[in-house]
Amino acid sequence: MTEDSAGAGDWAVYGPLVVEHATNPRNVGTLEDAHGVGADGNPVYGTLVRIYLRVIDGQVAAARFKAFGCSATLAAASMATELATGARLADARALDAAAIEHALGGLPAEKRHCAAVAAGALRRALDACD
Repeated sequence: MTEDSAGAGDWAVYGPLVVEHATNPRNVGTLEDAHGVGADGNPVYGTLVRIYLRVIDGQVAAARFKAFGCSATLAAASMATELATGARLADARALDAAAIEHALGGLPAEKRHCAAVAAGALRRALDACD
């Protein structure tokens, strides 16, 4: 095995969108004066996602995240913020783990909890906006 191929097999289980969002995540960071902040995690897998939302006129104007976990966790949190940004609140509330996973082009069965954690953080952030 060469240095260039070290770890390359790890990415083989992920589709191109998961790799893209894991290596170039969107919306990383926090939002000052966020209208809602929500967190979710899975202590068994050591994942944690915190999502920050700014809502204007019933629409998600901005979404940011901070995450701790594996590549799939980063990808799921990144995709959750992408899907939520610009969405009406009712549409954002409909974003569940299946929607996040579908938008990523799928996740391996053992990584589906990552989408669930991102969806849970988004739901809690939306609930905090009420």
